[in-house]
Amino acid sequence: EPNGHFPHNPEPLPENLTEIAKVVKEKQADLGIVTDPDVDRLCFVNEDGTMFGEEYTLVAVADYVLKHTKGNTVSNLSSTRALRDVTELQGGTYNAAAVGEVNVVTKMKETNAVIGGEGNGGVIYPELHYGRDALVGIALFLTHLAKENTSISQLKASYPEYFISKNKIELQPVMDIDALLSKVEEKYKEQPYSTIDGLKIEFGKEWVHLRRSNTEPIIRIYSESRSEEAANALANKLIGDMKKILGI
Repeated sequence: EPNGHFPHNPEPLPENLTEIAKVVKEKQADLGIVTDPDVDRLCFVNEDGTMFGEEYTLVAVADYVLKHTKGNTVSNLSSTRALRDVTELQGGTYNAAAVGEVNVVTKMKETNAVIGGEGNGGVIYPELHYGRDALVGIALFLTHLAKENTSISQLKASYPEYFISKNKIELQPVMDIDALLSKVEEKYKEQPYSTIDGLKIEFGKEWVHLRRSNTEPIIRIYSESRSEEAANALANKLIGDMKKILGI
């Protein structure tokens, strides 16, 4: 109903997409397409009603663009490593930016990236304009699917499989969060890491990203690995490290 109230949370997350998943299966559709209300986030539903995964929207679109236009890519620090894998496979260079569309765009301009975006389904295609745009993402994705002459689930299966776990640790307002992150950085200084936006540490093809909240005394913990169990284990390892440093 056009009354200003959504019947459910309009974020294109799996828990909010049960209706379209059901209709895709009932109608035997080739795929389902979902955007958020301002049409800058994009995700797809596989023909069997499962989720393609919003993290993989940019991966698939980038795969198509890079096959036809050699170049570099950018996403934010909390997005899947699969984009880096696909980019390097096509001979390009991947760069990470701080979280936030403006940061991604700035890094894209610096590195002359041909495609970029954010892992929440945000596709930025400079050939059109420097902004997240689900409509250009849909056009590129459907073209890719048609040219590959494959099903959407088979396309997803062709990409490296990663899982992102999202956790947080709540702290006391009096705690010095910057000092805490500095101590974690010191502990893992032998690993590749970045401090452009909180602290991101890489462990081979796994990573963990610690970001402090601007509004409450918490640290958000994003971790990625080849499975849900491994991603959760990595997050718990860092949570344990921080509790040990804090003596809690």
